[in-house]
Amino acid sequence: MPDTDPRQAGASVDAIADRILGAIWEHRLPPGTKLVEEKLASAFGVSRTKVRLALARLTHDGVLSTEPNRGTFVGSPSVAQARQVFEARRLIELAMVRELAGTITREGVARLRRNVALEAASRARDDRHATIRLSGEFHLLLAQLGGNAFLQRAMRELCSLTCLVIALYDAPGMPSCPHHEHTEIVDALEAGDGELAARRMAVHLEHIEGTLRLEMPAEVAVDFDALFR
Repeated sequence: MPDTDPRQAGASVDAIADRILGAIWEHRLPPGTKLVEEKLASAFGVSRTKVRLALARLTHDGVLSTEPNRGTFVGSPSVAQARQVFEARRLIELAMVRELAGTITREGVARLRRNVALEAASRARDDRHATIRLSGEFHLLLAQLGGNAFLQRAMRELCSLTCLVIALYDAPGMPSCPHHEHTEIVDALEAGDGELAARRMAVHLEHIEGTLRLEMPAEVAVDFDALFR
């Protein structure tokens, strides 16, 4: 995500939206958080109108939800939606890297390796917020290198939803996905082996999903006589 400060960037709507999205990606804005226009306008030093437009953009992207008479909230994907997010990512990203392997340039490989190095450094200093953000940016960068604007938009939304899913369903004590998997995907891309890149992406996404607790809660039978008598 861009690190642009809305004040320094002329307080554009896009800059405000990017800062809010960055906070979500870094788990600084948890799922279900109410986003109050007045407070955000004060924090960013902008009008409520610009904040409202930024929130509308993120709502359109599926990252926020608006409830009548209640306000705007950071999204809280259900278990079913969480599974759909990973299903969509598998359909898109395996095909994406398979095609990218045949077109990626040396510069593109270098950009991916720089991202991987930054992620490794953040892991080494135990900076969880930066690690989560950089991990998501790796997948966005893959879409950017492919040059398809529609895929970039889809990946932006899916990565944002994945961050919310992880925040909601991360299983305590479960190991995070192995840090070397991004490197292995880049190695396959550099070798021009699309099928290998796709297989490694599939394993990577399975590992991410495998660290989550995506079980539907058991249905509880309610004894209304006992409850209200």
